[in-house]
Amino acid sequence: MRIFDLAAERERLRLAPDCSNCFGLCCVAHGLKASTSFAFDKQPGVPCPNLQDDFGCAIYSTLRPNGFAGCTAYTCFGAGQRVSQEMFGGTDWREAPETAWLMFQTLPIVRQLNELLWFVTEALARCAPGPEYPELLGLLRETERLAALQPNEISWGEVDHHCHTGESLLSRVSAAIREAELPGKPAGPALTASVDLPEGLHRGADLHGANLRGADLRGADLRGADLSGADLRHADLRGADLWGAVLANADLRGADLRWADLMGANLGRANLAGANLSGAIFLTQGQLELADGNPRTALTAPLQTPTHWSTADPDAIGRPDDRNL
Repeated sequence: MRIFDLAAERERLRLAPDCSNCFGLCCVAHGLKASTSFAFDKQPGVPCPNLQDDFGCAIYSTLRPNGFAGCTAYTCFGAGQRVSQEMFGGTDWREAPETAWLMFQTLPIVRQLNELLWFVTEALARCAPGPEYPELLGLLRETERLAALQPNEISWGEVDHHCHTGESLLSRVSAAIREAELPGKPAGPALTASVDLPEGLHRGADLHGANLRGADLRGADLRGADLSGADLRHADLRGADLWGAVLANADLRGADLRWADLMGANLGRANLAGANLSGAIFLTQGQLELADGNPRTALTAPLQTPTHWSTADPDAIGRPDDRNL
C-alpha cells in the first residue's frame, strides 16, 4: 500500500519558514501596495521601516491592528532561510551590500518553487493511484532540482515555464479528486427554487455581488470568476472549481466548501463563519488569515483556525440564527 507522509515530506523539504535564519528578506525584497492588507506603499528592495537591526519586526505582535494583515498571512515556504543560508552562505545583505540586489531577486523565484513543492506534496498525499502519481513524483524531483540551483544559475523564464507546467498537472489531479468525491453529481449546477441563477455562470464570469444564497453549485466551474461581495450563504459548493476566483468580501456563512479547489482564490475579508472547508483542495493558511471566520468554521489539518477568529464577535460574524436560513 502506498503511504505518503505529508508532514515528514514537507519537513524534509524544509518548507516551514525559519525567520531566525533569514535576513528579513520578505520585509525588503517584496514591493507593497497600500490596501486593506498593507498600511502603506513600499518599493521592492527598500527595507520596511518596521524592520529592526536584528531583522525582527518592531510591530510583530500588533501587525493586524496596525494595518498589516497581509504580513500575518505571508509565508515564504522556507525560501527565506534557503536563500540566506544555503545560497548566500549566511552573510547578510547589510554586511555584503554587493549581494543585496541578487539576493532580493532570488527570493521570489525560490519562493515560487517552494510554493509549488508545497502544493505538489499535498497532491501526492491525496492523489489516487493512477497515471498522475508518477507524474507528480517527477514534478517533485524537477522542482527540487531547480530550487537547489545557485542564484546565478537560475533562469526566471525556465522557472516560470516549469511552474505553469506544474499547475496544469495539479489542475488535473484536483479534477480527479473532486470527481471521486462527488460521484453522480448533476451535469450542471441546479439551484433551490428560491434562488435565481444569474446568466453566464462559468469560469471567469462576473458575479460581483450576485445573490447565490442557498445555491446548489456542486462541481461548478467557477475558475477565475469574480464573486467578490456575493451572497453565498449556505451555498453548496462541494467540489466546485474556484481556482483563482475572487471571493473577497463574499458572504460564505454556512457554505459547504468540502473538496472545493481554492488554489490562489482571493478570500480577503470573506466571511467563512460556520462554513465547512473540510478537505478543501490547495487551501493555504495564508488565505485563511486574510478571511474572517469563527471557531465553527470546519478545517482539515494541518490548517488551523486563525487566532483572530477566536475573538470574532458572534453577533457580527455567523449569527446562530443564520444557520437555518
